[in-house]
Formats: sequence, structure tokens, C-alpha cells
Amino acid sequence: MSGSRKSCLALLLLVLLVGAFASAAGAEEAKKIVWRSSGHGPASDPSQIYHDMLCKAITEASGGRLEIKPFVGGSIVPAYKELDAVHENVLQLCYTCPMYNLDKWSAAGLISSRPGALAGEALRAWFNYGGGADLMNKMMEGYNVMTFPGALSPLPEEVFFHSKKKIEKVEDLKTIKARCMGDAGEILKRMGMATVIIPGGELYEAMKRGTIDAFEYSTLASNWNMHFNEVADYVYLSPVRAPSDPQVFFVNKDAWNALPKDLQLLVQTFVDRYAQAQHEYLVYESIVALEKFKKAGNQVLKVPAEVNAALAAEADKFYAEKVAKEPPIFGEIYNSMKAFGEAYETMK
Repeated sequence: MSGSRKSCLALLLLVLLVGAFASAAGAEEAKKIVWRSSGHGPASDPSQIYHDMLCKAITEASGGRLEIKPFVGGSIVPAYKELDAVHENVLQLCYTCPMYNLDKWSAAGLISSRPGALAGEALRAWFNYGGGADLMNKMMEGYNVMTFPGALSPLPEEVFFHSKKKIEKVEDLKTIKARCMGDAGEILKRMGMATVIIPGGELYEAMKRGTIDAFEYSTLASNWNMHFNEVADYVYLSPVRAPSDPQVFFVNKDAWNALPKDLQLLVQTFVDRYAQAQHEYLVYESIVALEKFKKAGNQVLKVPAEVNAALAAEADKFYAEKVAKEPPIFGEIYNSMKAFGEAYETMK
């Protein structure tokens, strides 16, 4: 064989090898899936922190086959519109509070921080094993969004209010303008309180400017990290307004169905792990934060029994009216949670 023919053959082999490697690399690149996911809070919020940790863990555990890029609440879409972005496939995953979607489903406020809701352990058990996840998916039928067992982090009970004003009786509520979201906001409005909707990241400045007198937001642990001790003198505690502060991971249905089965299992496993881990972390950190608020000079007080009783009674009326007039799914979710809670209490 002549030198020129050998050179041509070698060149041909080189081209074939390069093509094979390029094809393999292209196939490998095609296998990689990239998702975008958003939390709903500022970077300092533990929910946002755990959301970001989860995205990183899934990316690493998948060996990069599924890369989930985390975004802070409000950076991709306006705050509290994360679920709409998942529906539109702008995001493929999000971590948010169900009650931020009352504009779409009146029942969304039930699986949220609300008067009469299930406390943390019971709520997660109901969601995972008592049909809660299925009922939420039924509520969202026709929307390109889904959730699954393990995707709810119950979180400890919320702080009743951080307040500039003292609350000693029911009538005091009528003198307060407060940020209060979801069903609790509607119920307190019925009791005479002026309630408004303000994103969590804007609460500090709203209190400093005097736009509001009080607010609910999250747990003691979360709220200490957001320096709320600096803008309110009183910290009111009670499990009546919000015995838990549930947040849920939601995924785009099409993106989910396109995932290989092993990656679906990986996502479900890690979501379950991080949702529970966040709850346990905040239980511990809230115990620590309670002492920090006291040392910072805040008065940490229990909500007066009179206020608790009035709020619970108004909530019962509110939900009785809602069950009668809202779509059937409202009653299904409400009655399912109520029955589970009553059964849960019989074990105590």
C-alpha cells in the first residue's frame, strides 16, 4: 500500500473516530435534562435554603443527568406566582404555599396555614397516607401541575403575630392593620381586623414605614433570621391561627412524565427527605429562636384565651359557609382533614 493511500486511510479512520466520539457526546448531552425551580421566599428564608439544597442534591445524585437550577422567590416570576409558572413550563418545579393560589382554587387555603388545620405530624401523615396528595391533585385537575406523597413539609406552628400593638381582647383586633394571608386573613377580616397581602421579603420595611402594625409570616426560626425582632415589640404565640405552615413541592406534569423512571424515583426520594428534614430543623431552631427573641427585648406572649376562642368559633362558621357554597372538592378536602384530625386526637 502506498504512503498516500495509508495517509488517506488513517485520515478516514480519524474522521470516523471523531464522528463516533461526537455522536456519543451528543447522545450523552441529549440525555441531560435541565429544570428550573423556584422557591417563594427571600434567600434568608429556611424554606428557600432547603429548596436550594434540594436542587443541588438532586443534580449531584443524578450524576448531572438531571440538573435543577434553583432560583429565589420573585426572581423568575412575581412572588407567589410560582405555580402559574410551573403550569406554563417556565418553571418545572417550585416550592410554595398552597394558599398563595386561592385565585384559582378556594380549597387551596385548606392545605395551608389556617385556623383548624392539622398540626405538623398529623398533616404530613394525612398528606402522605390519608389521601391528601391525591385530593390536592384532584383539586388541580385541568392544570398542568401535580404533586405527590412526601412533597409536603408541614413546618411547626406559625407565630400568631409579630405586633407593635398589644393584644389583650378581641376588640383589640379591630385596631390593627396586619399582613395575614389565606383563609386566616379572611376570617380575621370578618372579626374586624384590617388585613393586607404583602410578600414576606417586604415585611421588614412595611413595619418600619408603619404600613402595617402586625404580621404573620412563618416559624420562630425563620422569623428570627429575618430580623423581625427589630420591627415589632410583641411576639404572640398560639396554635389556633396556624397549627402548621405547610409548603409543597409542585412539578410540571409534562416535565415529570418525560423523566425516566429512575429519575422520577430519585426526585421523589430526595423531595421526601428534604421536606421532612426542613420540618425537623425548624422545630429545633424555633426552640432556640424563642430564647433569642426574649434576649433581644421582645415580649413573647401567649394569645389571650378570649381571642383564641373567638377565632376558632369564627373559623367554624367560615368553613361551614364555604362547604355549602364552594365546589365539591372544598368539602372533600375539609371533611377529610377534619375526620383525620378527630381520629388522630383519639390516640392522645
